[in-house]
Amino acid sequence: MRRSKASIFLPATGRSKGVGVWLLAVSLLFAWMAHGATDFDRLLSTLTQRWGAGPTPKFNAWRTLIGNVSGMQDSDRLKRVNDFFNRQIRFAEDVDNWEQPDYWATPMESIGKGAGDCEDYAIAKYFTLREAGIPTAKLRLIYVRASSGTAGGAPSQAHMVLAYYAQPDAEPMVMDNLVGDIKPASRRPDLVPVFSFNSEGVFAGAAGAAGAPAAGTGRLSRWEDLLRRAKAEGFD
Repeated sequence: MRRSKASIFLPATGRSKGVGVWLLAVSLLFAWMAHGATDFDRLLSTLTQRWGAGPTPKFNAWRTLIGNVSGMQDSDRLKRVNDFFNRQIRFAEDVDNWEQPDYWATPMESIGKGAGDCEDYAIAKYFTLREAGIPTAKLRLIYVRASSGTAGGAPSQAHMVLAYYAQPDAEPMVMDNLVGDIKPASRRPDLVPVFSFNSEGVFAGAAGAAGAPAAGTGRLSRWEDLLRRAKAEGFD
């Protein structure tokens, strides 16, 4: 059955049992520490110390991208950043890339490796758009269930995308490493949102108009750890 625009990225009470595995009834806010300026020289130093000079051209292209898009309209910023990472980073499973079953890489780690999985694409785009001037409140990383390609099959594959909300009650625009075009949520019936998050907290579902961050999850300790590692690298 065709999903309506209003339903695709709103919490679905019928899936509450499945979501309950992920969402705990404990309030959690992610304080993004003291906000300051990102230290690009420190980021480059961190990158080259770990991976040598090889990734430097890609880093310079990334830094130039941020400078070029900072004065653009939001829609243009989204497209340029989405295209950059979809083209510059090749897909690799964590077990091959990091020898771990699940690892959330910082943008510098993704640039250093030149590879990543769906979480890494979404995270790199999120950090880059924030550097380019998009407010945190307009961005959410969304954990979804995606269709596996089987005819008539229910979405079942774990996946992560980045969403942009022009206004709190606006339909989100979805940035995905698997689909090159940035599409509104209503045009992505292959995705069923489970929960969303950003540097401000974790939200039940993906409705942009949701109030304060909802419950935290043990799973999102990976996100807290990533924020700490990114700050240590030089991000604000």
